[in-house]
Order: sequence, then structure tokens, then C-alpha cells
Amino acid sequence: MAEDNAKTNAPKVVNKAGTLRMTDETAAKKQQRDIGGRVMDGRRDRRRRDRVKADVAPKEFEEVTINIDRVSRTVKGGRRMRFKALVAIGNRKNKVGVGVAKGGDVTTAVAKATAKAKKNMIEFAMDGETICHEVETKATGAVVLMKPAAPGTGIIAGGVVRSIIGLTGVKNLISKSLGSTNKVNIAYAVVDGLKAQVPRKRWTTTADKKATKPAKKEAK
Repeated sequence: MAEDNAKTNAPKVVNKAGTLRMTDETAAKKQQRDIGGRVMDGRRDRRRRDRVKADVAPKEFEEVTINIDRVSRTVKGGRRMRFKALVAIGNRKNKVGVGVAKGGDVTTAVAKATAKAKKNMIEFAMDGETICHEVETKATGAVVLMKPAAPGTGIIAGGVVRSIIGLTGVKNLISKSLGSTNKVNIAYAVVDGLKAQVPRKRWTTTADKKATKPAKKEAK
């Protein structure tokens, strides 16, 4: 009885608005209700947790935004400003893709470029942790030379080439850009060079040529 009287006689805390402040016990027992008076079961919290889990889950492909440019188009009444994004994606193995797209804002341009990169992905051959053979490819004015390298060499390449090769399983590579410095063309040249890789077992060697030559007829 004494404890009940103490609780009853305890000073009540009043908010600035003149209402009584809710105690911790009352807050723990309180249930949230919707407009219809139904008790809310925390579905919103579950959705929030599901979104967090989806973000934490590992992605199949990694993406890198290589370059973003602001472009303009002259129309009647002035100029129309847009953004162009260059995005590369890969699975850290032997799949890679490059996409270029424009959008009204940076987020839209990157999303559209990523979708294009996924649509245009290629699968190329590798020799361990390097490429199979030397290759030189050209895309418009850009010329890219790529050579296989010994283990421990690392990726010796410029910005665009390094960004794309870093999304693959290639760990040792020597590269040189010989033509235009246009980043889009360099990216396309790198993808063409990877696509042109031929596995060692499919190489045409001198021994294979000898084996395919017909035997000489003996003189009578």
C-alpha cells in the first residue's frame, strides 16, 4: 500500500504544451494503430529490414563509373543540357561489359549506361591471371595495345584500361594507348581486344601445319 501511495503522490511531469509526459511503462505497452483503428503489426519495419538485407547481399557484377560529361544540344529556344555517363561492369573473372548513355541527370545517365553494359557483356579467354596473347585493336581513332605479363607484374595501364581490366580476373597486363584519348573509344577498343583473345590450345602452330599437310607421293 505504501508503494502504491508513493506512486500516486509522485510528481507528474508536464510538457510545454501542458500535457502529461508519457512514462516508460506506458510507452512500452502502447500499440500503434492505423486510421481504421487496427493495430499495426510492424510490416513497415519488416520492409525496411528486407531492403537493408538486399543492399548488403553481394552483387553478381561490380560496376565502375569511368567518366561523366555534360553535353548540350541546341534546340529551338536555347540549349538542352544533359549528362553522358561511361560505365563498366564485370564479375572479377572473365566477363566484362561497357555501356554509354545520356540522361537528364547523373543518376539517370548512370543507370541507363549500367543497363546497356549488362546487355552488351562479353566473355573472354584467359591464360591464368593474364591474357592469352598480344593484341592491338582500334575503335574509331583509339588504338590500344595489350600484352600478357609474368606473374607479379601487375596492371600497367592508363586510367580507362585500368578501370576495365580491374573488373576482370586479369592481374598481370601491360598496355599502351597509341591513338586518340577519347575515353569511350578507348573503352570499346579494350573490350574488342579482350573479345579477340584465343586460348592457347586453339593456336595454329607449325606442328599443327605439318600434321595437316598431305604426305608426299614416292617417286616411281
